[in-house]
This record gives sequence, structure tokens and C-alpha cells, in this order.
Amino acid sequence: MASPVLVTGAAGFVGSHLLELLALDNIDIVAWQRPGTEPLVRGEAVHWVTVEMHDRSSVAAAIQDARPSAVYHLAGVPHVGDSWAHTRETFAGNTLASHHLFESIRLAGLQPRVLITSSAMVYTPADRAITETDRVCPNSPYGTSKLAQEMVARRAWEDDGIPGLIARSFNHTGPRQSDAFVAPSLARQVALIEAGRLAPVLAVGNLEPKRDLMDVRDTVRAYRAMMQSARPGVPYNVCSGKALAIRTLVDTFLARARVPIAIERDPARFRPNDTPLVLGDRSRLTADTGWVPEVPLERTVDDLLAHWRKAISIG
Repeated sequence: MASPVLVTGAAGFVGSHLLELLALDNIDIVAWQRPGTEPLVRGEAVHWVTVEMHDRSSVAAAIQDARPSAVYHLAGVPHVGDSWAHTRETFAGNTLASHHLFESIRLAGLQPRVLITSSAMVYTPADRAITETDRVCPNSPYGTSKLAQEMVARRAWEDDGIPGLIARSFNHTGPRQSDAFVAPSLARQVALIEAGRLAPVLAVGNLEPKRDLMDVRDTVRAYRAMMQSARPGVPYNVCSGKALAIRTLVDTFLARARVPIAIERDPARFRPNDTPLVLGDRSRLTADTGWVPEVPLERTVDDLLAHWRKAISIG
């Protein structure tokens, strides 16, 4: 039997979309989930395993059992804003868990391609599109934890010959994402207002920042493309290459709302440190893998609204 592909953090938002994509390849998949979590999608050909990645021995045992041919390491703590109040948890989820993963692979004598999902938050803020050669200097605990995660992957490649693939992911969104993030928060509020369960006022944070935002289904396609042909130890921006103002995103939701909705600034939704522009250059990724984004913003917004309208009608 061929060795399976392993997906960590498979129960989460991005993991659910990656599982749906990999299912099209007709491959054996081992999916890890944290204790106490339930998968957003299960998949027919997926073997689920509960693993606490903070526990070195649990990770080592699970790697020895699976002996994967490739690893998509999606497990981690995803929220930039929350990292200020939960710094210890952020570093444990993003850095320590990655260390346990690579250490376990080394001890098992394996050399699978391992894709880690780093972040655009490792970069020094810039007023133009950022390339992979630009300076890194994170301005949040989250970004710092992601840079440390990259260092773990680089060391595994340079010292142990484990091909660590580094995806510096920019903002991505889509159905099933937590409403702690801006786009699903907007979609949920619109759906509640349409259902008459919320006053017709959209609570928003800072509308001025511009973000490189793309659909999660494009993001997971990029990950699969990287697994096939990206160079180990080399960072790749996973991004659309287009800057979208948060104000434009809000306007796109309002244009699709079924009732008139006003806007109100909510100070609680402002971050301690909000970078004015986060925009990436995807040239390296496209050159090395052939990947390009395909899903337009309008489809992403429509699908987010459909997801939350359904969730609220059921709830």
C-alpha cells in the first residue's frame, strides 16, 4: 500500500477545503485533529486520528504509525489580533508543534515533503507589493511565531534533508471560516440582519487598511501546487497580488444584502497594531508551480453569505 498523505489541522477551516481538494486526487489521506474538536468535513477516504501536537510523544507515535509520503502542516493558531492576549498559546500552536512534527519525522527516518503554512505577517510592513526577498521583522506575537516556524522548517531541510516547503500565506477567506475574521463576520451580520435577528446596522472596525485577500479554495490549490514542484527551504508568497480595501469588501457585502443596512464603527473591532497595507507579489509561486488564483471576490462573498444564511436558518 502506498504511503498516505498527512494533513495536520485537518478539522479546521483551511483543512476542510484542502481535504475536499485532495479527495479529487484519489489518494489515501490521514487527517489529524486536536482532542475535543470535530471536523468541519469528514471525507469518505479520510482516516481521522486525534493527536495533541503540543505533546512530543503523541506526535512521534502518530508519525511512526502513518509514515506519510507528504505532509500538509496546517495545524496552528491562526488569529493575529488574539495573539497579543494569548502569546503562549500562539507560540505553542505555531512553533512548538512544528518542532515536534519535524523532530518526529527525523526520528522515524522519513523524508517526506512537508509544507508549512507561514504568514505574510513575518514581513516588515511596506507601501508596495512585498516579495520574498524583502526584510522580515514581525510586528505581532503571531508573526513572530510564524517566523520561528519557518526557522524550524529551514533547519530540518538544511540539517536533516527533510524537504520543508514554506508557504507565506496572505489573507484568505471563504465558507466555514470563523466569524472572528472580518469577511465571515460581515457575512454573519448581514445574514442575521436579513433574518430580523439583528438591527440593520453593520458593526465594522478600521475600514482604511488594504489587504491581499483571496478565496481559500485558491489557497489550498496553491498548497497542492507547491507540494508538487516548490523548492524546499525557499519561501513562497501565497497571495492574489491585488490589494483590496476593507471598505470595498464591506461595500461588496452591502450590495448583496437583501435589506438596507447602515454602517457603524465599533472600537472593539480595531486591532492594537493595524498595518495600512499588506500586499504580496506572487511571481515566484507562479513561475515555479504555474499556479494562478481563479476565484473572483464576488463569488467568495456570495458563498460566504450563502453559508451564513443557511447556518442562521438552521440555528
